[in-house]
Amino acid sequence: MLKGCKFGTHRVIEPKGLLPQGAVKISNDMNIFNNEVLLDVMTLNIDSASFTQVKNACGGDEKKIGEMICSIVKERGKMQNPVTGSGGMLIGVVKEIGPDFPDKNLKVGDKLATLVSLSLTPLVIKEIKKVNTTNDQVDIEGEAILFESGIYAILPKDIPEKLALAALDVAGAPAQVEKLVKEGDTVCIIGGGGKSGILCCYQAMKNVGPTGKVIVFEYSESNGKRIKDLGLAHEVVIGDATKIVEVYNTIEKLTDGKLCDVVINNVNVPETEMSSILITKDDGVVYFFSMATSFTKAALGAEGVGKDVTMIVGNGYTKGHADLTLKIFKESKKIRELFETLYV
Repeated sequence: MLKGCKFGTHRVIEPKGLLPQGAVKISNDMNIFNNEVLLDVMTLNIDSASFTQVKNACGGDEKKIGEMICSIVKERGKMQNPVTGSGGMLIGVVKEIGPDFPDKNLKVGDKLATLVSLSLTPLVIKEIKKVNTTNDQVDIEGEAILFESGIYAILPKDIPEKLALAALDVAGAPAQVEKLVKEGDTVCIIGGGGKSGILCCYQAMKNVGPTGKVIVFEYSESNGKRIKDLGLAHEVVIGDATKIVEVYNTIEKLTDGKLCDVVINNVNVPETEMSSILITKDDGVVYFFSMATSFTKAALGAEGVGKDVTMIVGNGYTKGHADLTLKIFKESKKIRELFETLYV
């Protein structure tokens, strides 16, 4: 059995010298190296920005969406949207384990969710079984490879698989909120009505305590109502986050001109960078979880308006993120019931 690089560079076809995520094409030969795991794949959870782009390009047609996903995987050896650059994650069952894979507790037959992006995961799709346009999930028959450096979570037995998949796909967001938001902070969550937004709202409300304030800026009226009904924000604003000055004026009024200590951007469309930056206090923090973010626009835009804010790239991983996110379902029956309605 051939020896593989910890980070999967042995799979890179083009261009050589890059890691798998940055490569245009990787090998999806399903013969494993000594430090890899082979998975039978059940479901792909395409990240929101990527799925939205594909769905729009295909006019919402489920068959065409499936065909486009297959085409991307065939061309690249992985599910990495060439427009957004992003991927998603998957549920699979362990089929084979290389002898040098470091986790000796992992067993053939274990069902797990990968916590690394599909944009770096070697993948073969044999058949598209179902495309669900309401929750960004695609049921397939296929196989995938997990590298030695790849993180994953064994699926808990007390939470339905697709519920766990939906939550773990965005686990980095509420975990980062837990790290960034302090008691007494004023927080704005842009795009608070989606799955990452809901989890962020819950964690933000928990962190700010009785003296803080959580504001949600949401495009969808139904999503906004959902946040109100769940009691996940002190203020809910319905509006278009791409309309920068309107967002700024609204948040300035709601905060008596003080603006926000922390802004969390969860939207799945571009052109919301400056809305996030302008409503943040000097020395505040903007966390761009959205994969639709242009970090060039964010960096140059902040400079252009003289904003001294800390901008954090939406790293989907932080220590303990899976446990923290699944814990929310144990703490909030209402959120669990909502996610079960939407994603199971």
